[in-house]
Amino acid sequence: MSNNLTMNHNINNVTVMWPRINRTYKYDSAEQRSVPCSPLEEGSAYTLQFRMTGDQAKSLYKQMKLAYDSKKESNWAEFVMPFKKDEDGTYTHKAKLKGSYGVEPTRKPMQYDAKGNKLPDDFLLTNGSLVNIAVVFVPYSMRDNGVSLRLRAVQVINLKPMKEDNPFTAVDGFDANAGSDAEANPFEEEAEAPVEEPKKVSKKPAPAPKEGADDLASLVDNWDD
Repeated sequence: MSNNLTMNHNINNVTVMWPRINRTYKYDSAEQRSVPCSPLEEGSAYTLQFRMTGDQAKSLYKQMKLAYDSKKESNWAEFVMPFKKDEDGTYTHKAKLKGSYGVEPTRKPMQYDAKGNKLPDDFLLTNGSLVNIAVVFVPYSMRDNGVSLRLRAVQVINLKPMKEDNPFTAVDGFDANAGSDAEANPFEEEAEAPVEEPKKVSKKPAPAPKEGADDLASLVDNWDD
């Protein structure tokens, strides 16, 4: 294995899902959802999932396998393809950074715009945005084996607008966009508008309209080729 192999890796042009990197979160079994928490609490982490095309998944798999094989010991199992294949043929995976190691909180993953400018500390990355993700490969073998993607930073290429959580559907009634419903005051004198001599306006002709402008196992075997 080459000594030049780096564990730093960028995953480019993927769709982010469920990003929780503005602060640390942990899973609350009572509420059955992730909730904000202190970086020092057990289970705290910065996390996100991302969706890839088949070609992107193949490329990432190969890089992760190289990293795993470079650290593999004699008693380690073979590297297993870790991605989830969705019904539409895309693949999903996750990147994560623990809130702390020991008593020291980790540094929050940095976020940048497409031009490389650092985004504000309270920036909220939205679900469905197109991003580049910087990670560190961390090969391991414990109860299971694999390569963790330790989250370092995110670059936002295309930010998807945040959807407002409106609990209501449209019904007949008041419409704020329909103009004012205020009644006119019948006792208010109207100012007499000055009468101007009508001007003759020549009509310009309207411009002419412009012309309208597998099997998962066999797949992994192929990826290993």
